[in-house]
Amino acid sequence: MKKQIIAVALSAAMAGSIVGMNVSAEETYTVGICQLVQHEALDAATQGFMDALTEELGDAVNILEPQTAQGEYANCATIINGYVSEGVDLILANATAALQAAATATDTIPVLGTSITDYGAALNIEDFSGTVGTNISGTSDLAPLDGQAAMLQELFPDAKNVGLLYCSAEANSQFQVDMIQTALEGLGYTCKQYAFSDSNDLNAVCTTAADESDVIYIPTDNTAASNAKMIGDICVPAGVPIIAGEEGICRRCGVATLSISYYDLGVATGKMAAKILTGESKVEEMPIEYAPEFTKEYNPTICEELNVTVPDDYVAIEDEAEAETEA
Repeated sequence: MKKQIIAVALSAAMAGSIVGMNVSAEETYTVGICQLVQHEALDAATQGFMDALTEELGDAVNILEPQTAQGEYANCATIINGYVSEGVDLILANATAALQAAATATDTIPVLGTSITDYGAALNIEDFSGTVGTNISGTSDLAPLDGQAAMLQELFPDAKNVGLLYCSAEANSQFQVDMIQTALEGLGYTCKQYAFSDSNDLNAVCTTAADESDVIYIPTDNTAASNAKMIGDICVPAGVPIIAGEEGICRRCGVATLSISYYDLGVATGKMAAKILTGESKVEEMPIEYAPEFTKEYNPTICEELNVTVPDDYVAIEDEAEAETEA
């Protein structure tokens, strides 16, 4: 009888040991998020990333509270360096400055970018082939710039002077305006670039652009997105329509955009993260992914104010006041 009791006790102890081994063997992952600044597009991308990663990995992933850099590269560097010191398993860098800070801070921790227009321009890679080949991959928010140029021509065929308004501190914005300038000049427009260094000189630069332009184009520029209402307050009363690079800017100051879903872009990035964390894919082998769909959208309020008529295949978006009311 005593031997049976001992045997049962040993069996229970072994079972407990096995259970303990299984619990400890279950992988858990910690992910840090650095977002350059808060505005509609970047917020949506971050949310999509978190939702997708949580859906894929459940309790096995610990997503730290996203940190926002208030539009400053130095703050991005501080946030990213903190994640590196903590030894997180993966970093999401939302917007170009965040990606650049991450590239400087670590060459071992996997980094996924999102809301990045062009990785070659962001990381100074010549003849970029679509795969970074290091610890960096991610998703791009690049919409077809020739399509945006064609949209401008479709809506404003009689315009002559197009102002290209962007922040000179954002490498991806420079990339976009250079590319669309070539496309627009090929369509017969005269283009001039109006660069502001930060929000402090945006008012003056935007006022000049409105005075000298028939139409203004704004790329997927984070500083412009954060100050889109200011831009609208200058351009709409002046009667100057804006073609925007994305929906959030268009909602506050534009007449039309050829835009992607930033939430869906974040979802795609989250699925990439799950594959990296579980070992299904290697970050250095993952090509940059692009949005599969683009939508022609228009702002009915500003279009009405500026007497702009859009074709039937454009989808109406809410204006600023409606969006704030719903929020």
